[in-house]
Amino acid sequence: MNLDTISSQDIILTGDRTTGQLHLGHYVGSLRNRVILQDRCAQFLLLADAQALTDNMGNYLKVRDNVLQVALDYLAVGIDPAKSTIFIQSLVPELTELASYYLNLVTVSRLERNPTIKDEIKQRGYERDIPAGFLTYPAAQAADITAFKATLVPVGDDQIPMIEQTNEIVRRFNASVDQPVLVEAKAVVPEVGSRLPGIDGKAKMSKSLGNTITLSASPDDIRQAVKMMYTDPNHLRVDEPGQVEGNVVFTYLDAFHPDQALVAELKAHYQRGGLGDTVIKKHLEDCLQDMLAPIRARREHYAQDPAAVLDMLKAGTRRARDVAARTLAEVKAAMGLNYY
Repeated sequence: MNLDTISSQDIILTGDRTTGQLHLGHYVGSLRNRVILQDRCAQFLLLADAQALTDNMGNYLKVRDNVLQVALDYLAVGIDPAKSTIFIQSLVPELTELASYYLNLVTVSRLERNPTIKDEIKQRGYERDIPAGFLTYPAAQAADITAFKATLVPVGDDQIPMIEQTNEIVRRFNASVDQPVLVEAKAVVPEVGSRLPGIDGKAKMSKSLGNTITLSASPDDIRQAVKMMYTDPNHLRVDEPGQVEGNVVFTYLDAFHPDQALVAELKAHYQRGGLGDTVIKKHLEDCLQDMLAPIRARREHYAQDPAAVLDMLKAGTRRARDVAARTLAEVKAAMGLNYY
């Protein structure tokens, strides 16, 4: 993501499913950019509890409880509710109404062809037993984006098809009413890879896989996670050359270490031999301990007053609903549904 290309005229819509505390993958992929962007343009941050229920209906208390947990993570990394509108998806019913109209603009076969949906259906082992809410989520996401007339949506590259389908819906709706009511959005992928690998070397850090380092991780949690990280499985002796590519520790050093010149020196040393895995892991642990300590402290501070956090969410949701209601009114007027 080239932040220099983002102007005050842009509107950003992004957010997170409320299924657990956020982790380093969220931080490198989106959160740290949100802190910067809140001073540059309008930003709406969605606590996606309704979307989380599409595959968690049997565990709705987890979804409910993690609304507060994700909000705490937002505040902990430095997101300012006075600059960014943080809101709860399920408390903005205008989004549901918009989604119901958009469903008339897509077919079941088109939804099933969405690569993101196809992959997630396979991951969850749904086969043909797909919850309807899960299958139709692209229309709901289109409602989330268009309700705020977002021009930019920060996503991982695996989510680009969702933005493409949103824009299909926008074009079809505008053509059906013969006026440019809705705005197309651009998917913006972060520069530091859209996916941070898990500490186990898996392709993606994921709450469901249990291979994460949460933003609230304790010093011991961080230490143990770094110890468990995969390096080069063929680097058996310190004096032997090691491989940097695919080495999870170096991937994390690239993503988080403030001194990239030092990281380049460590890579060169590792590749020519003479540098042990314990040394590079110590550099990474020190980096993560320094980075996460203030985040953890701020989170603990906000967690002492959950009522104040909920008041913040109430105010943000009220602002979000006002904006969404204006868009919904425009959509309904364009369709002739403004009867009186």
